[in-house]
Amino acid sequence: MARKRIYQIAKELGITSKELISKLAEMGMSGLKAANTVDEEEYALILNLYQEEAAAPEEEAPPPSEETPVPVKRGEPRPPVVSVLGHIDHGKTTLLDAIRHSHLATKETGGITQVIGAYQADLHGQKITFIDTPGHKAFTGMRARGARATDIAILVIAADDGVMAQTVEAIDHIRAANIPMIVAINKIDKPNTDVDKVLNDLAKQGLTPEAWGGDTITVPLSALNEEKIEDLLEMILLVAEMQDLRADPKGPLEAVIIESHLNTGRGPVATAVIRNGTLHEKDCIVAGSTYGRVKALIDENGNRVREAGPGKVVEILGLQEVPPVGTGIEIKKNHNEAKCCAQKRRAEETTPRRTRAQMSVEDLFREAREEEKLQLVLKAVSTGALEAARREIELIAVESVELEFLHVGVGTVSESDVLLASSVSGDCLVVGFGVKADAKTTKLADREGVIILTYDVIYNLVDEIERALKRMLAPEYKEVQVGEAEVKELFRIPSGIVAGCYVSEGRVIRGGKVHVLREDNEIFTGEIASLHRFENDVREVQSDRECGIRIKDFDDVQVKDRLLIFTLEEVKH
Repeated sequence: MARKRIYQIAKELGITSKELISKLAEMGMSGLKAANTVDEEEYALILNLYQEEAAAPEEEAPPPSEETPVPVKRGEPRPPVVSVLGHIDHGKTTLLDAIRHSHLATKETGGITQVIGAYQADLHGQKITFIDTPGHKAFTGMRARGARATDIAILVIAADDGVMAQTVEAIDHIRAANIPMIVAINKIDKPNTDVDKVLNDLAKQGLTPEAWGGDTITVPLSALNEEKIEDLLEMILLVAEMQDLRADPKGPLEAVIIESHLNTGRGPVATAVIRNGTLHEKDCIVAGSTYGRVKALIDENGNRVREAGPGKVVEILGLQEVPPVGTGIEIKKNHNEAKCCAQKRRAEETTPRRTRAQMSVEDLFREAREEEKLQLVLKAVSTGALEAARREIELIAVESVELEFLHVGVGTVSESDVLLASSVSGDCLVVGFGVKADAKTTKLADREGVIILTYDVIYNLVDEIERALKRMLAPEYKEVQVGEAEVKELFRIPSGIVAGCYVSEGRVIRGGKVHVLREDNEIFTGEIASLHRFENDVREVQSDRECGIRIKDFDDVQVKDRLLIFTLEEVKH
């Protein structure tokens, strides 16, 4: 018998992979994943164990109490939305074509007509929505606007090439999006393929394949021969099952624009994926700073539809202007409400954003201080320069501040780098060593509020990063002694106790800090609330003079107490 995967056994038993894995863990078979395979003996053991477990009489579960409410699953399962990324020559388009030809959900007479950049595949009655994005630049452009249009990313790697520079970049963009990844190892039909090399390359990128005991799902296939395509689709459905993707067709609309353009005959056209709720013809909608009434909805086959529910991708006609990719869509009660909402957003957009020139590096790290993490995109002129720059930066040790490289690569600072930096939560810095950013990239950085720093000397780069990291730490202060006074007598006033003092050393300043010492033991540390010289409120009193001191929130002062006056100065790193 051929080896069987856990998810295949779960299907035989009529349960989900999640349920089977959980049950096997209870029986002592822990560490299994849905894509793991088992041999004939293990397969029989699992069947026997599960059947014995199922046959055993179950204890009657106690009725749910008010303290332990039963979780309710909201909505119904929806198709996963999938993006395909990878190096330009590794077969992404061929793979998408192979899926279209073999598993398209609806096929028109005379062939397949794909009208928009998305379509639905069908495997045993379960649908998968594919977004045909032109690479990771558009994929990350959605994330840069806070939109999560994709549930799962497919990373295509050619078995005869392995991991390339663009593959690494795509991996970093998928990681930044924080979504599951499935690796499709393509071109296994070619004679010079080396799947083991691909697996080794993935492990070097921190993606240990499941076959090696890791978490990264890999599927060897041939898009050209349409071989193992079904295995890939099964893995997509498996990951979607583990995510438990659900949506409520009657709930609030959650839709993201994945493509938009101006058509001469039809006006502004936007392609959107529906993640929750339902979009109808004649709905009044707002997309960013534009609005309109839905004149028509067109599906992936060019057919006009009256409505689009969760998992569907449709073209929308009727907007006043072309919205940016990644913009969310909202339904409003009427045309006027949609117009007012769009106008308000337009007014907010016209307010000048803080540009890269206006935003200092100090501003960036002040904002990032709370997270105690510095995120970097590092680009260099060569592999040697990149390794040297990364090594030097990693050697910078600053207590309680984490340094995270989102992406490192060789070449000029690109628009893709800026989009990646703008798409992550928190602040991110783009650093170039021996390379610059062109005018188009610089303009995008200004618009997105991303700081780009470029250096030609590695020591300048390291010094700047180190200073920035230290600025992220909570400020350190040192005490600077200002003066000393002795309490001679006490006066009670409505606001508290005033200590009549003699300044023996230095000076006393209003608002200064004070240590209260009694018989050389410190009993209180606080702040001087008020300072008087006779009847006058004064800023300071010099030595060899008398004064009245009231200490904030402390009335337990006594005659003969010593008051040590000091200030706090920030320690400069």
